[in-house]
Amino acid sequence: MRTTFSSDEIAELRKNPCVFDCTAKSVYYTIEFKQRALELQTQGVHTKEIWRRSGFDVSKWKDAYFRCTLRDWRNAVEKHGVAGLTRSGGTPHDRGPNHTNKDTIKRLALQVKYLQAENDFLAQLRAKRAESNSGRTKNTSSSED
Repeated sequence: MRTTFSSDEIAELRKNPCVFDCTAKSVYYTIEFKQRALELQTQGVHTKEIWRRSGFDVSKWKDAYFRCTLRDWRNAVEKHGVAGLTRSGGTPHDRGPNHTNKDTIKRLALQVKYLQAENDFLAQLRAKRAESNSGRTKNTSSSED
């Protein structure tokens, strides 16, 4: 049985910077998320944990969804290279004959949002690592307060 999303769940999913678009039956992920997910899986991160780290409520999907989705993306990359992630059947909507500048702008805005969230996460990680290495709390507040 396939997962069906309510209108509230769709609205919540669309807020995630890793999601390009969402319908009641499909989630369209950004290319950047797909690439990062494949990298994390290669590094040994559990498939469900990849979605959890990206801010998704993993209870919405069956356990096999994560593994099968990554398998499909990996197969697409093996057959067509990274461009395989942009092919139909799970692609951003800014490809093909119905392409508009509005779609491209939306995709790029989501890409920026995703990268900002990733940078924030890495900054927090660096601060925690510095704190644990120094043995004391690092001052993260601005000196211009």
